[in-house]
Amino acid sequence: MIFFKNDYGAGAHPHVFQALAEHNLMPADSYSHDEYSVAVTEMIRALTGQAEAHVHFIAGGTLTNLVCLAAFLRPYEAVIAADSAHICVHETGAIEATGHKILSVPAVDGKVLPAEIDKVVAFHETDQMVLPKVVYISDTTEMGAVYTKAELQALRACCDAHGLYLYIDGARLAMALGSEYNDLSLQDIASLADAFYVGGTKCGALFGEMVVILNEALKPHFRFIMRQHGALFAKGMLLGLQFKALLQDDLYTRLGSMADAWGQKLAAGLKAKGYSFAYTPVSNMIFPIVTTAQAEALAKHVLFEKWLDNPDGTQTIRLVTSWMTKQEDIDGLLQYM
Repeated sequence: MIFFKNDYGAGAHPHVFQALAEHNLMPADSYSHDEYSVAVTEMIRALTGQAEAHVHFIAGGTLTNLVCLAAFLRPYEAVIAADSAHICVHETGAIEATGHKILSVPAVDGKVLPAEIDKVVAFHETDQMVLPKVVYISDTTEMGAVYTKAELQALRACCDAHGLYLYIDGARLAMALGSEYNDLSLQDIASLADAFYVGGTKCGALFGEMVVILNEALKPHFRFIMRQHGALFAKGMLLGLQFKALLQDDLYTRLGSMADAWGQKLAAGLKAKGYSFAYTPVSNMIFPIVTTAQAEALAKHVLFEKWLDNPDGTQTIRLVTSWMTKQEDIDGLLQYM
């Protein structure tokens, strides 16, 4: 079977795996107090230009979102997110399970618009309602779109006007930074967000995400919340080692660029064959529209995700490329479409 189901189906990039193997029998301090995690913290501070940034390591994306929002929100506060956001659709009510309501808004290609935030804030005006406090966005979005600098600046201004925190889910941040359509730098993101995370699971790590907290108000006692939610990893050196390898020589962004480049090749091949797309393809997630018969035939040879049943009887499917994708994968897929 040709694999286009997701961008985390393989193990680790060889450089990451080599780093783990080389240090496998070398004892290190626990709970991310090890020398590798400390070194990564300094690397991130240098890369973002934020010398006071707090850096934390968590094993997976859902747990990262759960811990961050549990830490950033008071019991009566809520998070604003796109109706397509991962926390709304694919995290089994994890945020609600912590006692926090998600205020979902309609989005364009998964992007949250300032005008929608304004509406939510205006509506929640009494103490009989939850109080919006955090705006959650994903970059790339769940539809593979990337935020522009102007869009992120507009969101920052909107959050400032309403006293809201801006939190960025960076599960696919490597692909956002690596996209040819991106004009944001890591420094830009760090200057505009109150907190964000650097996703490793979907870009070269065996597992792991790295939270970067910029706003002073969000820093205190974060590790207490991590521990309470089972997210303080005893063998933290395994996370530190992986991110150290990914950040060296800009490997992280280069892997994201590779995934995006394969995605764009795939999109170009599909377009040449006459396919249209549910969302403009700008990263490593491609959403062609196919007939039910085409989807069923393709499923015999290719692993992919069914995304939507469309009103006209067609289907939108999701094809995802990664740093592991090869030209023969692209050619094989196009042969069956």
